[in-house]
Amino acid sequence: MSPPREGTPPSGEGRVVRVASGQGFWGDWLEAPRRQVEGGPIDYLMLDYLAEVTMSILQKQKERDPSLGYARDFLGAIDSILPAITGRGVRVVANAGGVNPRGCAAAVRALAADRGGAAGALRIGVVTGDDLLPRLDTLLAGGHALANMETGEPLASIRDRVLSANAYIGSTPIVEALQRGTQIVITGRSTDTALTMAPLRHEFGWAADAYDRLAAGIVAGHIIECGAQCSGGNCLYDWREIPDLGDVGYPIVQGQADGTFVVTKHPGTGGVVSTQSVAEQLVYEMGDPASYITPDVIADFTSIRLAPDGPDRVRVFGIVGRPPTPSLKVSIAYRAGYKAVGTLVYAWPDAYDKARAADQVIRERLDRLGLRFDRVLTEFVGASATHGHLAGPPSPDLPEVQLRIGVRGTRRQDVERFTRELAPLVLNGPPSVTGFAGGRPKVEEVVAYWPALIDKQVVTTAVEIQ
Repeated sequence: MSPPREGTPPSGEGRVVRVASGQGFWGDWLEAPRRQVEGGPIDYLMLDYLAEVTMSILQKQKERDPSLGYARDFLGAIDSILPAITGRGVRVVANAGGVNPRGCAAAVRALAADRGGAAGALRIGVVTGDDLLPRLDTLLAGGHALANMETGEPLASIRDRVLSANAYIGSTPIVEALQRGTQIVITGRSTDTALTMAPLRHEFGWAADAYDRLAAGIVAGHIIECGAQCSGGNCLYDWREIPDLGDVGYPIVQGQADGTFVVTKHPGTGGVVSTQSVAEQLVYEMGDPASYITPDVIADFTSIRLAPDGPDRVRVFGIVGRPPTPSLKVSIAYRAGYKAVGTLVYAWPDAYDKARAADQVIRERLDRLGLRFDRVLTEFVGASATHGHLAGPPSPDLPEVQLRIGVRGTRRQDVERFTRELAPLVLNGPPSVTGFAGGRPKVEEVVAYWPALIDKQVVTTAVEIQ
């Protein structure tokens, strides 16, 4: 794909709706939500917490405690911005509900009640319907194979190991919740882009068949869904010159009714918003650039135009959309055995050769023990872990190399036995070794990802007001 082209943006100004990103994933900067509402005027705060693996983690938490299953960092975020919600009318849209959006809303309600005053009267909208786990057997019996999109294998082959199954829902139920006057909207597995597109669609009244404008909303959401990744964080272009990442500003979309928008950040914050930083984010997890598929619309990323619009401002326009597909993507997580990963560090001289020799020793000992694994993976960190064989021959003068070796298998006891084979190498393997301070590797359950499609007609969403 050619990079998004710069051009002349359309002229004319209209009403502007400001949607700010305050989280790009569960574990993102805790200060970002507060900084976004205190740093300048915004209308909506979008908080994105979910990834494919996150859903399985949350499901396991809910199995241990039925009141959990949501992103608990969300409570701290809400606590820090309650004055902006109740005093300035900032509205929040978040997929923090995970596999338990009702439980998340109940926790927010309890927090607000504890704070008292206007906070105690918060109007919270809960979007449900994405969780297909309780319906899975009925759906399979009804002819919905939920075949793996990559292998074609039917879900029935792993049904007994499924942990979670969630359909990616779009903007429609979020718009409904906003129309019903909610101050906070909590969803489960919505698409990341819907969290930004829904406020724009609600404010400007975009119809379900206004495909170009809906596509613009999707592109806006894609640009800011990863937080500061479009405003200087993780930006490769001229990265040494990006100022003050310690005080990085998170992005804000200033949208207009015609679908054009500006990406910016609060004045005085670090980082940078440029055509390069925005373009890098655009190609993140993009897939087919002409067909970025969402539940609401298919966006054509080859139509995107970017233009500088002043310091830390990029105007985005020209976006074309097409009708959506009749299917929704389903994210399924299932148990896939066990794994363990251990490390040893070898020092100069001959650090790489020592690490390779240690790898051979471990593999020989596993073989003598009769242990068989689905996979044994070795990485040489500092020599070839990032680029593999493309890195070329490592320098013989490397000061240190980390041997990182992991196994994956179906039998927990075999993986556990592997974890006991690393420590002996400290005294009976190659010389100049360190880095075993963390102790024996931990055996962990492997949770694998199963992508599938399902007919939209069998996924029904609902909005509850709490």
